[in-house]
Amino acid sequence: MTGITASGEKKLLLFSGRAHPGLTAEIAECLGIEPTPTRLSDFANGEIFVRFLESVRGSDAFVLQSHTAPINRWIMEQLIMVDALKRASAKRITVVMPFFGYARQDKKSHGREPISARLMADLFATAGADRLMAVDLHTAQIQGFFDGPVDHLFALPILAEYIEEKLDLSRVTVVAPDAGRVRVCERWTDRLACPLAIIHKRRDPDVAHKVTVNEVVGEVAGRTCIVVDDMIDTGSTIIKAAEALFEQGAAQVIVTATHGVLSGAAVDELKNSKVSEVIVTNTLPIPAEKRFDKLTVLSIAPLLARAINEVFSDGSVTSLFDGRS
Repeated sequence: MTGITASGEKKLLLFSGRAHPGLTAEIAECLGIEPTPTRLSDFANGEIFVRFLESVRGSDAFVLQSHTAPINRWIMEQLIMVDALKRASAKRITVVMPFFGYARQDKKSHGREPISARLMADLFATAGADRLMAVDLHTAQIQGFFDGPVDHLFALPILAEYIEEKLDLSRVTVVAPDAGRVRVCERWTDRLACPLAIIHKRRDPDVAHKVTVNEVVGEVAGRTCIVVDDMIDTGSTIIKAAEALFEQGAAQVIVTATHGVLSGAAVDELKNSKVSEVIVTNTLPIPAEKRFDKLTVLSIAPLLARAINEVFSDGSVTSLFDGRS
């Protein structure tokens, strides 16, 4: 079946864009349904065409798209899907974006810059979205950019459970790669009952992705350091952090991040680094050519399926927001 009916009144329908159909299939399996049949194609000039192949009238529609490369193409496809659902009389439309595109542009650091994360929220609101759902937003303030419910989920339980089963926690230090990650890392230290270290860094304002690490604050010598970040893009931040930790006597460095963007030379850089393991989730598709021996990919599908079911059934999703399992 393609949907779930609650009390004979509401019907849950799950829709998938073309960016990451494998994740949608996993979520559908967790929910015990099939994604709603959808025709997605391109015109000769690159414009996107969408048509749903069954009625969506009165449905509780969940539209999943991973904002992976080419990111602008997949965002546009999701916007068009939302518009099509609105015009086909879906009762409620929830945009599921495991990775929120443009989330790093959440404020103006210098004059004449955009706040692209706010623009993203406005675009989906204009298209007809009633609700947004995302995993580990780059900054929590993005929730305030959308005038409606935003379900901000955390991958911490999935990542931390893997660490708990793998390591002796008495020898672990959680490391924030910059000041912006401290609050997230504090949730990790609360769960793992281990100390926190912080890396103070500066970015070169004139050179994109160039990071200069200044110092490590915290107990890292002889310990297994778990560097926690929301995403790995070019890998420059992570590699600089690992180098600084080894210089301070760390015995081992393991990296965890929710979103494996892995742009440019990131795979080669991480593969050739002294980092022991890189742990990410499948919020973004990671094709075979980006897989390497040190990489572990954990599924985010059970978390998203549970959140979708709670939203659909008007249940409680507070525990998912708080990062508790």
